[in-house]
Amino acid sequence: MNLSMKLGRGVAWGYLIVVLLITIFPFYWIVRTALSNNFAMSTNPSSLLPVHFTWGPFKRALGLATPAEAAEEGGSGAKIDLALALWNSIVYAGLLTLCTVVFSALAAYAFARLQWKGRDVVFGVLLTALMVPSVFTLLPNFVLMKDLGLLNTFGGMILPAAFFSAFNIFFLRQFMLGLSNEVEEAAIIDGAGPLRVCFRIVLPMSIAPMATLTLLQFITTWNDYFWPLLVTNDESVRPLTLALAVFKQSSPQASLDWAGLMAATLVAALPMLLLFLVFGRRLVNSIGFTGIK
Repeated sequence: MNLSMKLGRGVAWGYLIVVLLITIFPFYWIVRTALSNNFAMSTNPSSLLPVHFTWGPFKRALGLATPAEAAEEGGSGAKIDLALALWNSIVYAGLLTLCTVVFSALAAYAFARLQWKGRDVVFGVLLTALMVPSVFTLLPNFVLMKDLGLLNTFGGMILPAAFFSAFNIFFLRQFMLGLSNEVEEAAIIDGAGPLRVCFRIVLPMSIAPMATLTLLQFITTWNDYFWPLLVTNDESVRPLTLALAVFKQSSPQASLDWAGLMAATLVAALPMLLLFLVFGRRLVNSIGFTGIK
């Protein structure tokens, strides 16, 4: 290996290391803050290590700390029902992901494998939905949910996005277009109808991209903030993103409990980090299989 190749490889590795450090540093700073004493942080805010290391912020976030223990470490008197908020986020993200992926797969099958008049025209109209900013649909959806009496319910949060996702349909259609026709044609010759072909042949062959969409949709819904903020103000259905915001805004002290907030944020982010660690490779491979550049 000549000198220029070694130099190029060294520059490439150096660039990757810098990008990796820049990407990881915010997560490290969350951990550092979550393990610090809230009072002590103000004395040494630039420290790269936890200031007066303590598990107190996690105890406060999980509701295990007494008021006296919280006050001793500069904790806020505000409370967050982390277990309830976590359950609400699981229900909200899980049900919406299930509905969106299932209905998107059925629509993608119709656009990719069935022949019907006006199919390409309808698909072209559908693609225009990708160019419409989601903020344009917020007010009409809010008015609809209000008229249906679905405010402060899981139905109000889920229904507007449960049956249609232009990106998901496009994503799955691209994959289904590349599937072989032989098995499908053999099933049709044996008397299988479109629904049986869909559920017994096409969808099982599309598990990989559907798993990718499930992961992407779940993460997007888990992090959703604005739509739940519009349609809910009841703690019984409030997802984790809103619960953290309420915790931040309801601090009765002059100084915010940053350590407790970062501990709660870290607990909220752990499910997403675990999903990426487990399914990250499948996510990258499935995106490549679709042919999307």
